[in-house]
Amino acid sequence: MNGKVLKTIRVPKFKVQGKREICAAHVTRVSEVRPVGHLCLLYKQRRVRIIDEKVISRCVTSLLARETSTGMAHVLVVGGGGREHALAWKLAQSQHVATIMVAPGNAGTNGGANSKIHNSNVSVTNHSLLAQYCKDHNIGMVVIGPELYLAAGIADDLNAAGVTCFGPSARAACLESSKAYSKAFMDRHGIPTARWKAFECPDEACAYIRSADFPALVVKASGLAAGKGVSVASTQEEACEAVMQIMKGKRCGAAGDTVVVEELLEGEEISCLCFTDGHSITCMPPAQDHKQLCDGDRGPNTGGMGAYAPMPQVPVDVLVKIEDILQRTVDGMCAEGSPYVGVLYAGIMLTKDGPKVLEFNCRFGDPECQVLLPLLRSDLYTLLDAIMAGTMAANTPEWHTDRSAVAVVMASRGYPVKYETGYEIKGLSAATSLGCLVFHAGTAQQGTQTVTAGGRVLVVVALDENVRGALKLATSGVATLTFNGAVWRSDIGWRAIAASTAVEDAAAEEKKSLVVEEKVQESGLTYKAAGVDIDAGNATVEAFKPFAAATTRPGCTAELGGFGGLFDLRAAGYRDPILVAGTDGVGTKLLVAQACDRLEGLGQDLVAMCVNDVITHGAEPLFFLDYLACGRLEEAVARRLIAGVARACRDTKCALLGGETAEMPGAYLPRGFDLAGFAVGAVERGSTLPRLADMRSGDALVGVASSGLHSNGFSLVRRVIENIGANYGQPAPFDSSQTLGEALLTPTRLYGPSLLPLFRSGLVKAMAHITGGGLPENVVRALPSNLSAHLDGRSWQVPSVMGWLYRVGGLQPRDMARTFNLGLGAVLVVEESAAKEVTACLADAGETAWVVGSLQNSVGGEERVRIEGLETVLQQSWVGASEGSPPGLSRIAVLISGTGTNLQAIIDHCRDGSVEGRPSIVLVVSNKPAVEGLARAARAGIATRVVDHRQYGSRAEFEEQLQGLLREFDVHLVCLAGFMRVLSPAFVWQWNGRMLNIHPSLLPAFKGQHAQHQALAAGVCVTGCSVHFVTEEVDAGAIVGQKAVPVEPGDTEESLTERIKQAEHLLYPACVDLVARGQVVLSPDGRVHRT
Repeated sequence: MNGKVLKTIRVPKFKVQGKREICAAHVTRVSEVRPVGHLCLLYKQRRVRIIDEKVISRCVTSLLARETSTGMAHVLVVGGGGREHALAWKLAQSQHVATIMVAPGNAGTNGGANSKIHNSNVSVTNHSLLAQYCKDHNIGMVVIGPELYLAAGIADDLNAAGVTCFGPSARAACLESSKAYSKAFMDRHGIPTARWKAFECPDEACAYIRSADFPALVVKASGLAAGKGVSVASTQEEACEAVMQIMKGKRCGAAGDTVVVEELLEGEEISCLCFTDGHSITCMPPAQDHKQLCDGDRGPNTGGMGAYAPMPQVPVDVLVKIEDILQRTVDGMCAEGSPYVGVLYAGIMLTKDGPKVLEFNCRFGDPECQVLLPLLRSDLYTLLDAIMAGTMAANTPEWHTDRSAVAVVMASRGYPVKYETGYEIKGLSAATSLGCLVFHAGTAQQGTQTVTAGGRVLVVVALDENVRGALKLATSGVATLTFNGAVWRSDIGWRAIAASTAVEDAAAEEKKSLVVEEKVQESGLTYKAAGVDIDAGNATVEAFKPFAAATTRPGCTAELGGFGGLFDLRAAGYRDPILVAGTDGVGTKLLVAQACDRLEGLGQDLVAMCVNDVITHGAEPLFFLDYLACGRLEEAVARRLIAGVARACRDTKCALLGGETAEMPGAYLPRGFDLAGFAVGAVERGSTLPRLADMRSGDALVGVASSGLHSNGFSLVRRVIENIGANYGQPAPFDSSQTLGEALLTPTRLYGPSLLPLFRSGLVKAMAHITGGGLPENVVRALPSNLSAHLDGRSWQVPSVMGWLYRVGGLQPRDMARTFNLGLGAVLVVEESAAKEVTACLADAGETAWVVGSLQNSVGGEERVRIEGLETVLQQSWVGASEGSPPGLSRIAVLISGTGTNLQAIIDHCRDGSVEGRPSIVLVVSNKPAVEGLARAARAGIATRVVDHRQYGSRAEFEEQLQGLLREFDVHLVCLAGFMRVLSPAFVWQWNGRMLNIHPSLLPAFKGQHAQHQALAAGVCVTGCSVHFVTEEVDAGAIVGQKAVPVEPGDTEESLTERIKQAEHLLYPACVDLVARGQVVLSPDGRVHRT
């Protein structure tokens, strides 16, 4: 610390709260340079920062207590994620700590009898009970992980009850819990941040977005939103949509009642954390989180897919500025009467104008915590204790400065949206034996098994002398861990690696230039000048190595760099193998991927096209080699492509053993490239396919569903799109949930994991992989010459994309069959008696399969593959909206509360076979059990569910369950039929334009209840019924259709009601049909548009 000695306390002895006397020579008063007036106490050469002389006694007391204490502490960590596991792990290393309880914890924190760490089921939301629990169990310190508890005042309540709690008060935690407060605080104290404004009215927020003289494209829910409250838009329209989703759609609940609209800053984002005792700060090494799901910083935002620390590319002078920002923040909180004690986390953007604060967090970051704590040399418990005592400067933390840490998060497939849990996790001990740390995040214990229990499941951490080495080790650790559907990034720390590579390359280049300067001057020409950059190629190969390492399997280590790749068949378990090889590319699909800038799926396409060929012979894929040729090597593009290859190899347990990256200027355009691959598999002699001699007339053909176009026919696809003037960014006409480009680029399905176990059962005689040439050219390749295949096109589901191409492209059925897979990625030959068992096995393995035909004896002159009904099926698989088909609103759910007479009318209408393309009811939900409407649905074979509102503590919980059912059944359109519950604005907003109701009056007359009574009381001659879109205001939505009912003399409410019901039974189904077919659409302005 900079400063000068002002004076020494001139007393011979110094009594400290009943403790032994301290020699005055040990106590010195020092003035610090910034801020002026802050003092320090120097005790036995340890400097303690204080505010005034009254604190000296408390500081020295704390030091003495630490010198003389021999007691062991009991610590409670609150939380259940990877951050809390890391905190417990680090605290357990302290010689001052006896036990650590974690509430609620996870499988990783539930240690055995010999562990310091155990889980606790104590409630952490009832602070008074928690305080009593801590006293009963002699808990000396509580450490809070998640911000939600801090914002709820857990630190205030525990400290007030005499239980030491590490973490800021609720008022101090407002730096995170209220974005509006935080931004205003930064403005008050001159802390650099993005320009901003807070709004409680969505229309005002949108007006600000459109009128701001800077890109006001960042929209944040002001409150805590579990990491889901920030939207970074690319256009003003997207920003306004985010405002509406947060404020009107209640995407973030009450946290979004106020939104903050910010300037979009440009630069590199880093995480800067510090410890603070309310006055002093001590910074941790800078870290960098990787928020997006996929390699190359692509895909949806998550809670964090990995992190690394420190950041060697951040200059020291920038770190000094950031430290000043953190200190000014702590000083400002103290000055405003809310001292901040705990961990302060600033998200910083390194802009061209210097570092600016994006946001503050009031706790350790997750996963930053998992890389920072392994770098901490000091005792964490001692440090936290000193912070709580206000004597942090006497225990300044020390860090490992000779190493880097990388954390790789393993998540569940579908995260961050919808994912499944309960899958067994294997390989935990193998990962730790490599030297990795494995912190549990979303895990649970089921008997003796550790299973997945969350979106982010595990965090694998490795340390090495640099980020590149740490990433390689962490990736190797990840490769040993397995659970169903595991996803992770393989490029954590890529910015640091790229920066260090650039520095190394610059140094090497400078050295090289000194050696060859004279020769260069003479010739004036280099290989690089000719268009081939060897150094860039080498750097790219280095970037590929972690991808390859993640595919290591028995038989090889998948390490790149040699002249050839080695594979040990014996180590892989083979006794008398036959090798099977296959090679392929992805064709012109890559041109569509380039046009859409969606390259990640091409890697899976490449692997699948090769590996699916190999498994047709019953072979297990062993290793894969890729070939990437380009006009100019772009490392970012290459990384995205090869990362996809590596992921697909990992999914098929196939090692990425090597490859070739060829930079060929002149042969390709500068940004042009091509991909090819080569796969090798093995099968034991005697187990090869096809078994030609075993096939007989009458054998069944089982079709396995494709995921779409796969990788064939894209030259024709591109020509069709060009001819009709479509573009890849428009909504797909056959699937409104995707753009056309997204739908076309659905990756080729990998069949190995599901089909190989079936092959080993002996039930399958042959497999045909349906690629170029379609069904006619590929099925015949698996058959003996005396047999033909007869397929019934009506027996499987032809994807709507095929029907769309057929119709809008004006294609012929024969060309469709010879170009595309028609929805079947593979066809299997099995005994007729085994067909049912085979389809059941495939369903269990996650595949969709049908019995699609049979083998028959060949007849001379006939085609050996015949598809019956193909033209009809193609016509029916997609029908344009103008022709009356439902463009994505064909799956209906009906919500009821009683008899469901309108439900019956809709059921009858949907089941009328005289009209094609009618929608179908897939679900009926009642909020009351045992009502007649449920029986009506059951008799019609429709799935039913009861969501009894009385069983839920709040409307939000009731609606969350209801939404879950609608998602589960993939519902497109919701119809209310006597549903007697008022739905929240948030629920209504999410189904805007896709929810209908019927009202017994000619709206807008006689809204609300007792409409018939109102009509009779008003003396009208005509009333009726109205079908309308549901909006927040009752009976106020845009009208789809109306039917008049005359009021007759002598009508009573009962008689009028009965005649209106008869009209409803005609009107409601007809209106449902109009909306489902897309003939009536709700426009963004709330008006009905009729086609």
